[in-house]
Amino acid sequence: MFSLLLLLSILLSNYNVYGKLINDFNQLEINSCDLFKGNWVYDDDYPLYNSSICPFIEKQFDCLKNGRVDKDYLKYRWQPKECNLPRFDATEFQKKLKGKQMMFVGDSISLNQWQSLTCMLHAADPQAKYISKRIGGTSIFTFPKYNTSYLMYRNAFLVDIKTENNGARVLELDSLSSAAQWKEMDVLIFDSWHWWLHTGRKQPWDFVQDVNSTYKDAPRLTLYEKALNTWAKRVDSEVDTTKTKIFFQGISPDHDNNPGISGSNRCQGVTQPLKSTIGVHEEELVLEKVLKGMNKSVYLFNITNLSQYRADGHPSVFGHGGHRDLDCTHWCLAGVVDTWNLLLSALLG
Repeated sequence: MFSLLLLLSILLSNYNVYGKLINDFNQLEINSCDLFKGNWVYDDDYPLYNSSICPFIEKQFDCLKNGRVDKDYLKYRWQPKECNLPRFDATEFQKKLKGKQMMFVGDSISLNQWQSLTCMLHAADPQAKYISKRIGGTSIFTFPKYNTSYLMYRNAFLVDIKTENNGARVLELDSLSSAAQWKEMDVLIFDSWHWWLHTGRKQPWDFVQDVNSTYKDAPRLTLYEKALNTWAKRVDSEVDTTKTKIFFQGISPDHDNNPGISGSNRCQGVTQPLKSTIGVHEEELVLEKVLKGMNKSVYLFNITNLSQYRADGHPSVFGHGGHRDLDCTHWCLAGVVDTWNLLLSALLG
């Protein structure tokens, strides 16, 4: 009896998380259709653009230029179960954002999505002038024709990492100095998780500061949740969500160790979507818990499940590291991430 009550409690807790977010989606006129539940279908009209006519695409995402021969991974379209996802209309998207600014904030997965969107917009109107510049840690891509700006701010942990006079790098879980620029944005898309897993030489901090406590390290899910709570408090207290629409991207799955891939535990050599997936992303549950506790409306951009099927969409040996550094984390462009932006366009109304 106790186990039954516990299960019911968990289910109701999850329902509350999604209930809040689904209600928000209804306000965006999605008509109760969950765009994130569906399946991948082969479509000869895909991809949405030719990566060879995107002159600014980063080498690490340009799989065809890096020698990938198989091309079926480019041909899959996401089909929601209960509705159709409108085809991407770049002109309408630009008109929707006319005079506005959209900013991606996060790690290289955010960079991946930002690059996808700018390629989609450029490919639709290749003669339109664009301006690409970088100011500090922010990359800015502007289309003067529409007076639209698409920004990318690299901040993998959302909270601050500061270097002390003695050279020690300190992860400050209760400090977030970059929030001031959020207020100027009309759309914000946040992302954070992958760098929380780095240890050893790739770990970018030496100490963790948590209010008045300083320590070497802690379970990464614990640190992640504390950082998300700092972020959530800043959004709740400082961002006007009647002006600024905020999305937080679900966990982008990697396939470095995926027993669901037949004959392999990595993404190398996978050329078709997986037929099934297994496993629970604990970090996704932490994110949902934090979003549930917020006062402001933040939309869970839940690309986790749909992307789990696409082990074929990673650069694998056709990324920046080749066979020496297999990339089962980022995504080829064109590819899976274009669908994320298709979903984003639909949710923007």
